[in-house]
Amino acid sequence: MRKTLLTLALATLALPALADEAQMTENARQTAMQLIKQLGGELQKQMSSGGPESAITVCKEKAPAIVSEMSRSTGWRVTRVSLKTRNPLLGTPDEWEQRALKILERRLAEGAKPETLEFAQIVDEPAGKVYRYMKALPVQPVCTTCHGGAENIPDGVKARLAAEYPHDKATGYSPGMIRGGISIKRPL
Repeated sequence: MRKTLLTLALATLALPALADEAQMTENARQTAMQLIKQLGGELQKQMSSGGPESAITVCKEKAPAIVSEMSRSTGWRVTRVSLKTRNPLLGTPDEWEQRALKILERRLAEGAKPETLEFAQIVDEPAGKVYRYMKALPVQPVCTTCHGGAENIPDGVKARLAAEYPHDKATGYSPGMIRGGISIKRPL
């Protein structure tokens, strides 16, 4: 009986933590979706007005500014990362992010829909506990113009990518693959 009461008491104490984690996940999901929507809108606008070559400026200049502003406004660290980086200074995943991206890729291989893929976890780091979240960025057909195989990327785009990103590894994708993810981190 005493053990049962202790178990119930501990479970009751854990409920707010689970609710808090669920709320953090929902907030992180909304933040990620807002970022996806905002970046998608900027890319569509630039593609319509200047074509795919000019859309590269969205990813190179506007995306980092949008991500930075989102981090400031939410108080969370928001980044875009990939296992195959285009800009290694901004897109290289840390150890947790690498593991999360591999988990998402495994889930995709097991049949999960790419647009539903996410992973969240509370982890211990040297500075204390942090909440971590990763939302997959699935490749859409239009993405292959800059991220597809060599046969999909127009020569003008190839030249612009070579000039802007001399260490680019972010090609060879096809629709439905995971290009990378939106990573969100919040100290607890």
